[in-house]
Amino acid sequence: MNVLYVEDEAKIANFVCIGLKEQGFVVDYCDNGNDGYDRAMDNQYDAIVLDIVLPGKDGLSILKLLRKAGRNVPVILLTARNELDDRIEGLHLGADDYLAKPFFVEELIARIYAVVRRADGGQNTIAVGPVKLDRILREVTCDSHAVELTTREFNLLEYLMRSPGRVLTRTQILEHIWGYDFNPNTNVVDVCIQRIRKKIEPIGGTGWIESVRGVGYRFRKPDSPS
Repeated sequence: MNVLYVEDEAKIANFVCIGLKEQGFVVDYCDNGNDGYDRAMDNQYDAIVLDIVLPGKDGLSILKLLRKAGRNVPVILLTARNELDDRIEGLHLGADDYLAKPFFVEELIARIYAVVRRADGGQNTIAVGPVKLDRILREVTCDSHAVELTTREFNLLEYLMRSPGRVLTRTQILEHIWGYDFNPNTNVVDVCIQRIRKKIEPIGGTGWIESVRGVGYRFRKPDSPS
C-alpha cells in the first residue's frame, strides 16, 4: 500500500515512517506543504496522512485543493489535541478521518486500513480468478492453496489485482512499490513478477499475470482470454 506522509516534525516523521515501512507500506515522505501538494497531484496513492500545521501550504489548504481538483484519495489529518475547529473544518473539506497528536503508530495504521477499506466499498479481500488476497491479514490463496509472499511480492500483487485489465508500466510499479529511490534501468520489477508467477502458476495461477511487451504488466480480467 502506497502512502504519502506530510509532516514537518522530523522526529515524529522518522518514527512514523519506520513503523509504516515495518508493516509493508511504501511511504513517500515530505516535510513541507508545497512538496506534499505537488506529490499528491503528480502521483496515485492509496492514502495520504497530512499534518495540518506545515511550512508552505498548510494541511487544510492542501486538502481543499485536492478535493477541488477531484482527487478523492482518502486523507487522514493529524491535528493538535485541542484544535477542534481544525478538525471540524477538515471534515467539512472532505477529510476521511483525523488523529490527534500524540498518537500510537498502530492506531494510525488501523485508521489507514479503515479509510482505504471504506474507499474500496468496505472490502478487505480482493478476488480475481483463482487468486484471493486479504489486505488486512496480508494472506494470499490461489485455488484455495496458501501462497507465501514477501512484503514486496504481496504489495505488487495487490497493486495489479486492484485494477484487473489495466496495464501498469514498470515506472508506475517502481514508484508505487519501491518508492522514489530507484534506478529506472533496474530489472527488480521483472524479477519480482517472476517470483510471484513461480509461486502461483503451479497451483492454478497460470496466465493471470500478463506481460505487455515494452510497457509493463497487468492482472488479467476473469472474462479475458488467456
